[in-house]
Amino acid sequence: MSASRALDGPVLVVDVHYLEAGARVAGVLFDDWADPQATAAHTLNLDQVEDYAPGEFYRRELPCLLALLGRIEPAPACIVVDGYVWLGADRRPGLGAHLWQALDRRCPVVGVAKTRFADTPAEAEVCRGNSRRPLYVTSAGLDPEAARAAVRAMYGAHRLPELLKRADRLARIGDAA
Repeated sequence: MSASRALDGPVLVVDVHYLEAGARVAGVLFDDWADPQATAAHTLNLDQVEDYAPGEFYRRELPCLLALLGRIEPAPACIVVDGYVWLGADRRPGLGAHLWQALDRRCPVVGVAKTRFADTPAEAEVCRGNSRRPLYVTSAGLDPEAARAAVRAMYGAHRLPELLKRADRLARIGDAA
């Protein structure tokens, strides 16, 4: 997959919300990073998920994301996850890196995290709108600066792009979001 195709869409933002039993995974699809609206929204309820294991968050979340991706045709050109692709300065694999590997490195993954992980390099910081609190953007299969520029270009006047908020609401609330 070329980096330019990843920047030209379609892009899928995904998020998972854990329920008392199971989880709901959601994704919003859009064609251009600056789009104000999604072209499609997807949700999937899962009855069972892995237990949370400290330091291995991806083991719980990755199967949820793969289950949703298995239902989306055609496949997106790029996937945005709520979290990190790489953790810290030594670039340990985070959720996004595990997703990229699971997809045989065919689809770039951009991670957008709201909180700083220890030793996250300053160049991962992206400030949007008037916010002084950065987002932390990491990527696999896409140049990190191109990923940060794409997140900066996303629609919305505030720190969090609107379509990231839409995926979060859809995962938490479901089809009523």
